[in-house]
Amino acid sequence: MDKSIAILELIALAGIPFSINEAVKRLRLNKSTVFNIMYTLADLNVLDRGSDGLFRLGTRLYVLGSAAGKGNGLIQTVHPYLVEINRKTKLSAFLGIRSGLKAIIIDKVDTAFDLKISSEIGMRLSLFAGAGGKALISMLPDEEIDRVLAETRLKAYTSKTITDKTAFREAVFRLREEGVAIDREEYIEGIVALAAPLNTFRADFQAAIWATGLSQHVAGENVPEFSGLLKAMAAEINSRLAAAAGPFATVEEPATPPARAR
Repeated sequence: MDKSIAILELIALAGIPFSINEAVKRLRLNKSTVFNIMYTLADLNVLDRGSDGLFRLGTRLYVLGSAAGKGNGLIQTVHPYLVEINRKTKLSAFLGIRSGLKAIIIDKVDTAFDLKISSEIGMRLSLFAGAGGKALISMLPDEEIDRVLAETRLKAYTSKTITDKTAFREAVFRLREEGVAIDREEYIEGIVALAAPLNTFRADFQAAIWATGLSQHVAGENVPEFSGLLKAMAAEINSRLAAAAGPFATVEEPATPPARAR
């Protein structure tokens, strides 16, 4: 336990991802011990091992922190906006982060409607179905988007799921241009979702907010109003995250792709 905590503290305090060799060097521990601990923690989602082979703090820490009632900086910043989204739209509002090819819910405010879809904190969702996943993917560099699409078979969850990779990529780029994604029953039949990405000012950490409800609660005339609200909430959150990151924050939002011929 002492060695596991030492590894987690090393990564947390340094604020950068670590290789096994670098962790061994910093902590002066046996390499096989560090190897076993870090891979075990990654299997438990306490650490995340990226495509670069480096280890970062994982999503389970955020989930445990939220469950303990203490939250973290991101949750504390975003939660009042989830409450506001829920109050104004009557939809369930969520905060999620990316872990590999999954979106992890780390905070939520449920709708007051009797009929609703229940998604619990800690629930893991596919990045490739629904508005929330698109919002998270949109914050990745173009080459990373191309890589994950090349390595993934898009699954049809409903008849409206986007399974064509070119069309999915275009939907992600359209989200960048418009600032919000709309999912009309792509993940679950009868469910509509709207999502907006957040700028965490960390290249290795993607987050997004989204709101979901039954299609009967998201009528066509409500969509522009709800989209505008989500974009406004995301802009306010981003301003607060920028202030927290300080004047030396260097992570920028992905560049908007050039306009394509129609």
